[in-house]
Amino acid sequence: MYNFKLRLVNRIVAVSAFHAETVEYCADYLTDGGEPDASVSVSEGDFAVELEKTLKENPDGPIPDEKMLEVTIVLRKIAEALVDFGIILFHASAVALDEEAYLFTAKSGTGKSTHTRLWREAFGERAVMINDDKPFIELTEDGATVWGSPWNGKHRTGTNTSAPLKAICVLNRGEHNEIEKMDIMRAFPTVLGQTYRFSDGEKMKTTLTLVDKMLRRTSTYSLRCNMEPEAALVSCNGMRGDTK
Repeated sequence: MYNFKLRLVNRIVAVSAFHAETVEYCADYLTDGGEPDASVSVSEGDFAVELEKTLKENPDGPIPDEKMLEVTIVLRKIAEALVDFGIILFHASAVALDEEAYLFTAKSGTGKSTHTRLWREAFGERAVMINDDKPFIELTEDGATVWGSPWNGKHRTGTNTSAPLKAICVLNRGEHNEIEKMDIMRAFPTVLGQTYRFSDGEKMKTTLTLVDKMLRRTSTYSLRCNMEPEAALVSCNGMRGDTK
């Protein structure tokens, strides 16, 4: 077994895993010091359970090997541990502009990564990728903060950094670029659908409370967009009110 510690969302999580590749995958978040706030451990039985979930979610996809499965197992276990600290795992591409975070969420294949790439091209060094697939969001009395994680998508585009959450944007493909604000009732099911959810009833109640808190403190938008550079300017203008 490989025993190591990660610093995630300013918490220390002790991890016990079977494969060295899992340690390498999390390299940017490894830490040596501090007492762990939470501990997770992979068991042999976890692999069969995770494989079943994977095949159910993507029956036509490739069959992952044990090393790939373990990376996901560790993510699930950490998400389950951190929710008790007011932290949720979210499916989105997260970019910071002028040190404020924007979450672009949608079903896989819609173009989240492409859209945040357009932001980086449009705004240069002002735009910094936080995470391209599964950032953590911490909810406190002061608001919401987006944090990077090792699970940052197939392009591995992300940084070990954080920024206060400015807005959430739900992406949809369209011929023209247009953005509108969503009210909480409309936004809630979509945002919840992109949040890591639990079979444990108490943890699911906590998740529902945290999502509600996030939406009440953060504006949510619906964006129909193409893949042209103008899309970045339209979404930025809609959420910020400027394109400087």
